[in-house]
Amino acid sequence: MLRITRSRIIALLTASAALTGPALVGVGSTPKASAATNPIDHIVVMMQENRSADHYLGQLHFEGQPGYQPEPPGASNPNPLNPLGPPIKAYHETRYCEPADLDHSWNGSHTEWDNGAMDGFTKANVNSADPTGSRTMGYYDKTDLPFYYGLDNTFATSDTYFDSVLSQTFPNRFYELAGTSFGHIANDFPTSDPVNGFSQKTIFENLDAKGISWKVYFSQIPFAAEFSYVRNHAAGHLFPISQYYVDAATGQLPQVSYVDPIFVASANTETDEHPPSNIQVGEKFTASIVNALMKSPNWSSSALFLTYDENGGFYDHVPPPAAVTPDDIPPMLQPGDAPGAFDRLGFRVPVSVVSPYSKPHYVSHITYDHTSTLKFIETRFGLPPLTRRDAAAADMTDFFDFSHASFATPPRLPRAPINLVQYLACLTAPPNTGV
Repeated sequence: MLRITRSRIIALLTASAALTGPALVGVGSTPKASAATNPIDHIVVMMQENRSADHYLGQLHFEGQPGYQPEPPGASNPNPLNPLGPPIKAYHETRYCEPADLDHSWNGSHTEWDNGAMDGFTKANVNSADPTGSRTMGYYDKTDLPFYYGLDNTFATSDTYFDSVLSQTFPNRFYELAGTSFGHIANDFPTSDPVNGFSQKTIFENLDAKGISWKVYFSQIPFAAEFSYVRNHAAGHLFPISQYYVDAATGQLPQVSYVDPIFVASANTETDEHPPSNIQVGEKFTASIVNALMKSPNWSSSALFLTYDENGGFYDHVPPPAAVTPDDIPPMLQPGDAPGAFDRLGFRVPVSVVSPYSKPHYVSHITYDHTSTLKFIETRFGLPPLTRRDAAAADMTDFFDFSHASFATPPRLPRAPINLVQYLACLTAPPNTGV
């Protein structure tokens, strides 16, 4: 196991893709899959980075969607500099770029969770730029993120969607693609072997076995290339993000798509929303993906799932529930790591389900995690589960009414603006150092 930096990861993945021969831009045919009751032939999965449900959508209850659980009045965490003094309360954050990243590691997440007390967020996020860790308690609303608030006031969302493990990006994205992190709790690159490293089975093997078309559209690197099967089947499957817009416009989207943002760049260029990047830049990228799908000839049979890999160290008030262990592989704990197992979900993160068949202005209260998107794909196309976790997951059909296309004509959503004052302020944001 090797724990390395974001830039090293990107270099290794880029080298891996080059070695296996990345696909050239092109348009292919999309075979149809039949289903008795599910008309979705095109599934798009888009995972952004590092935002919690309370942090992004805790005000949705008061701003158009009363069915969404609000961040509680007076939500707070202790002040690490004065634990017996007044706590640090949730507040409307006025900065679109954080002064420092937040702790979302295995250890940091377990400190924040504190066995369900949800009172360790400020303690875990003490930083020289933020001595009390107060930035974890900041939230945004529709004045900051008008497109997202419009999206979730129009289509379907959930206030009980959790990430899959109390840890950071890679383990959670592994659950999204493989139903397990196969023991990993950190941002571990497979090995120095670009051909055979990380040979664990993913959704892509099962898609190919059933003849279901798939592509990964990447803005910088394809995260799925962590897995050897994807690296060794790059041709015809891995495409730059520009191809997504071509395929959407021409009605040539595959049956299953994964969309990856820019993971590492300056604050006003990075599109994954990972702190300290500009939140509105990421929102604008998401809007471009959603709008392209709504304008596509494929729209009538499409569903897009938008979520976030993990909370990024931001506060959320709902304790993660117990979960089915995905397999019999224990966490790869190192000396000093917090004890734990894969028998609990991580923190709540935002989710949006965009489709002609989405239930309008709907909030689902069923418990979901990242393996729920796997379960939806498996259910739709008749694929076997990958692990015990996705086998037991809710399949997200509660977000839909397949008997009626409420959005056969795509709705008009709010613009995703870029605030000039905030853009200029973000020019001095520190570099992104984590995932």
